[in-house]
Amino acid sequence: MSVMFILIGCSLLLAIGFLSAFIWSVKSGQMDDDYTPSVRILFDDPPQQDKTPDNTSLPKT
Repeated sequence: MSVMFILIGCSLLLAIGFLSAFIWSVKSGQMDDDYTPSVRILFDDPPQQDKTPDNTSLPKT
């Protein structure tokens, strides 16, 4: 029976730790972005530059 009391105490400490981490993240502004996630898929990606070398710069033989 004493093992159950130890496990209940450990689980309560773990739950309090997660709750305090969540409250800290909300208060520090980690959860403030309400607009961007809903429209992030609509944003265009920046165009990627071609990384292959240009063949016109080679000397002709």
